[in-house]
Amino acid sequence: MSHPSVDFAASAPVNDLWPALVERLGLERSQRAVRQALDLQAMQGSAATLPVLFCETCGLALASTDLLREQTGLNGHGDHFVLLFSSRSNAVQLVCPV
Repeated sequence: MSHPSVDFAASAPVNDLWPALVERLGLERSQRAVRQALDLQAMQGSAATLPVLFCETCGLALASTDLLREQTGLNGHGDHFVLLFSSRSNAVQLVCPV
Protein backbone atom coordinates (compact mmCIF):
# COMPACT_ATOMS: atom_id res chain seq x y z
CA MET A 1 0.00 0.00 0.00
CA SER A 2 1.47 3.34 -0.97
CA HIS A 3 1.07 6.45 1.10
CA PRO A 4 0.41 9.84 -0.46
CA SER A 5 3.33 12.18 -0.07
CA VAL A 6 3.91 15.88 -0.20
CA ASP A 7 6.81 17.26 -2.18
CA PHE A 8 8.29 20.01 -0.03
CA ALA A 9 10.98 20.78 -2.63
CA ALA A 10 8.60 23.13 -4.46
CA SER A 11 7.77 24.97 -1.22
CA ALA A 12 9.55 28.09 -0.06
CA PRO A 13 10.30 28.60 3.65
CA VAL A 14 8.43 31.69 4.86
CA ASN A 15 7.56 33.40 8.15
CA ASP A 16 3.97 34.47 7.47
CA LEU A 17 1.94 31.24 7.58
CA TRP A 18 1.38 31.33 11.35
CA PRO A 19 0.15 34.97 11.38
CA ALA A 20 -2.12 34.20 8.41
CA LEU A 21 -3.53 31.12 10.16
CA VAL A 22 -4.21 33.11 13.34
CA GLU A 23 -5.88 35.85 11.31
CA ARG A 24 -8.12 33.31 9.55
CA LEU A 25 -8.99 31.02 12.51
CA GLY A 26 -8.29 33.12 15.57
CA LEU A 27 -5.58 32.46 18.14
CA GLU A 28 -7.45 29.84 20.17
CA ARG A 29 -8.41 27.66 17.20
CA SER A 30 -4.93 27.98 15.68
CA GLN A 31 -3.32 26.92 18.96
CA ARG A 32 -5.74 23.98 19.22
CA ALA A 33 -4.77 22.83 15.71
CA VAL A 34 -1.07 22.94 16.66
CA ARG A 35 -1.77 20.98 19.87
CA GLN A 36 -3.59 18.34 17.82
CA ALA A 37 -0.59 18.12 15.50
CA LEU A 38 1.71 17.61 18.49
CA ASP A 39 -0.70 14.98 19.86
CA LEU A 40 -0.49 13.11 16.53
CA GLN A 41 3.30 13.17 16.77
CA ALA A 42 3.17 11.89 20.36
CA MET A 43 0.77 9.06 19.50
CA GLN A 44 2.03 7.89 16.10
CA GLY A 45 5.29 9.68 15.36
CA SER A 46 8.91 8.93 16.07
CA ALA A 47 12.21 10.77 16.38
CA ALA A 48 12.39 10.68 12.57
CA THR A 49 9.06 12.47 11.99
CA LEU A 50 7.45 15.79 12.66
CA PRO A 51 3.80 16.79 12.45
CA VAL A 52 2.52 18.76 9.48
CA LEU A 53 -0.46 21.10 9.77
CA PHE A 54 -2.08 21.89 6.41
CA CYS A 55 -3.03 25.56 6.57
CA GLU A 56 -5.98 25.47 4.17
CA THR A 57 -7.77 22.51 5.75
CA CYS A 58 -6.19 22.12 9.21
CA GLY A 59 -5.52 18.53 8.18
CA LEU A 60 -2.65 16.70 9.85
CA ALA A 61 0.10 14.37 8.72
CA LEU A 62 3.51 13.17 9.75
CA ALA A 63 6.56 13.87 7.59
CA SER A 64 10.12 12.64 7.61
CA THR A 65 12.49 15.13 9.20
CA ASP A 66 15.27 13.94 6.89
CA LEU A 67 13.10 14.46 3.80
CA LEU A 68 12.15 17.94 4.99
CA ARG A 69 15.81 18.85 5.51
CA GLU A 70 16.78 17.44 2.08
CA GLN A 71 13.99 19.28 0.25
CA THR A 72 13.91 22.62 2.10
CA GLY A 73 17.01 22.91 4.26
CA LEU A 74 14.81 23.22 7.38
CA ASN A 75 15.87 21.20 10.41
CA GLY A 76 12.80 19.82 12.16
CA HIS A 77 14.62 17.44 14.48
CA GLY A 78 13.72 17.82 18.14
CA ASP A 79 10.60 17.96 20.23
CA HIS A 80 7.68 20.29 19.69
CA PHE A 81 8.28 21.37 16.10
CA VAL A 82 5.27 21.64 13.81
CA LEU A 83 5.54 22.29 10.10
CA LEU A 84 2.88 24.58 8.68
CA PHE A 85 2.29 23.80 5.01
CA SER A 86 0.32 25.81 2.49
CA SER A 87 -0.27 24.05 -0.80
CA ARG A 88 -2.01 27.15 -2.15
CA SER A 89 1.08 29.34 -1.77
CA ASN A 90 3.69 26.54 -1.95
CA ALA A 91 5.12 27.63 1.38
CA VAL A 92 6.27 26.05 4.63
CA GLN A 93 6.98 27.45 8.07
CA LEU A 94 8.57 25.57 10.95
CA VAL A 95 7.14 26.65 14.29
CA CYS A 96 8.02 25.64 17.83
CA PRO A 97 4.99 26.65 19.92
CA VAL A 98 6.37 25.53 23.28
